[in-house]
Amino acid sequence: MIESFSFLGTYFPLYIEGTITTVVISLFTVLFGTIIGILFALMKLSKIKVIKGVASTYIEIVRGTPVLVQVFIWYYGLSTIITIPDIYIGDSLNLAQLIPGAFALALNSGAYVAEIIRAGILAVDKGQTEAAQSLGMKKAMIMRYIIMPQAIKNILPAIGNEFIVLIKESSILYVIGIQELMAKTSTVQSSTFQPVAPLIVTSVLYFILTFSLSRLIGGFERRLNKDDRN
Repeated sequence: MIESFSFLGTYFPLYIEGTITTVVISLFTVLFGTIIGILFALMKLSKIKVIKGVASTYIEIVRGTPVLVQVFIWYYGLSTIITIPDIYIGDSLNLAQLIPGAFALALNSGAYVAEIIRAGILAVDKGQTEAAQSLGMKKAMIMRYIIMPQAIKNILPAIGNEFIVLIKESSILYVIGIQELMAKTSTVQSSTFQPVAPLIVTSVLYFILTFSLSRLIGGFERRLNKDDRN
């Protein structure tokens, strides 16, 4: 039987709800993943062996285990430590599911972001650090005003790719009941008995999200390059 897209008239609001949830999860994950990444990148660059060892262990464990396993560990493990109330944002976004799920993705992303940032920092010419030190600047000031601005410009494409991956990886949270885009798609599939057409609509929506982010980052990168030329 040839599938049609006539179901969109009835079920498109479900897609909108799922897309909004996906965007909320992605924003949360990007924000905290970046903070975690910066923290562990600086820890791994530390000369203190214990701090460097903790960062290296975290990064290797996260990068060496499936994200699905990490989501389940945090979803079931966090509930044994603290009780997260069933507070709904909108009709279907439950904090009891959102917090552990998004936190798991943020920790996973943080490991990859940490390595990207670390590589960006190491790519900055050491001569600039030495020149800043000769002027009496402290390490924190050097990192904030000299190294990090250049590192961010160098790693922006890689960071952008990581953020795009995060949007797509958020689909894995449907396994713990979060009603994001893939979960809503499953609802449409079961209601319409059409397996392919609902997935095509979902693919288009994911493409719109990722393409928009890609263009945004590309514009920001061009602006940075323009400022450097000026």
